[in-house]
Amino acid sequence: MTRSVILVTAADLAQPALDLLRDYDVVFAGKAPQPDDLVALARQINPAGIIVRYGKVGADIMDAAPALKVISKHGSGIDVIDQAAAAKRGIAVKAAVGANAAAVAEHAWALILACAKSVPQLHDRMRAGHWDKATHKTIELSGRTLGIVGLGEIGRRVAVIGQAMGMRVLAFDPFARAVPEGVELVELPVLYRNADVVSLHCPLTDENRRMLDRGTLATFKDGAILVNTARGGLIDEAALVEAMAAGKLYAAGLDSFETEPLPSSHPFRDVPQLILSPHIGGVSDAAYVKMGIGAVRNVLDVLEATVAT
Repeated sequence: MTRSVILVTAADLAQPALDLLRDYDVVFAGKAPQPDDLVALARQINPAGIIVRYGKVGADIMDAAPALKVISKHGSGIDVIDQAAAAKRGIAVKAAVGANAAAVAEHAWALILACAKSVPQLHDRMRAGHWDKATHKTIELSGRTLGIVGLGEIGRRVAVIGQAMGMRVLAFDPFARAVPEGVELVELPVLYRNADVVSLHCPLTDENRRMLDRGTLATFKDGAILVNTARGGLIDEAALVEAMAAGKLYAAGLDSFETEPLPSSHPFRDVPQLILSPHIGGVSDAAYVKMGIGAVRNVLDVLEATVAT
């Protein structure tokens, strides 16, 4: 009897996750799978499930795999999957919700602190032989206001850490299922006007794409800090460069971008107060295992339910 195939859009998967797939054949697409390569591979192996780590999965890949029943994200951001196309074809779309929440929340705070304390800049100055103790002052976060956009698993963790740091915490999330005690729910314009630090933790949708544009950024407090560990499409990148150049923001920390990998000619590379990381927030040692297991279990739940019926 021929075994069903699971396609992984990456070169690896955590061993505990692979162990769960012992009854399936697993095919890896490589470190940086391109769309045409994924279509060709899907046509060749006709997978019953796809685990998405890197790249995007659109209708062309789905049509190349008639046996496809489920597409499972190795993480929580399913915007890289054409959900409308999947629904039209009766293909389930799943996410490993919360599997990387701790890792991303920690990375968000790493960026917030790096911005407030100028860690990369001071490091570079020290390496160049400077000693800036007499001239540099960092920003003290205690007593200031943290604004969180999105109170899911990650946003709630960031909020609680903010409270522990002695910050007032404002949040916007019309769909919040739980709100940490002491966190104030407000509308977005209020959050932007009052927050000293704005941290994004919402999914990317057609409705909120480029929600931070020139007009929105103009309403921020002067000298605010912006951090994005969610999706790059939430920010109008040209508008952010302008706001940084004008001194509207003190600093920004970004872990996601509209185009990834970040192009070598991207203007972000020339903005001194921008701290950049390569969409690595959710890639910790523990999250790698938890996301793999969560993604695989989502695949198995769908395939086993299909067999049962």
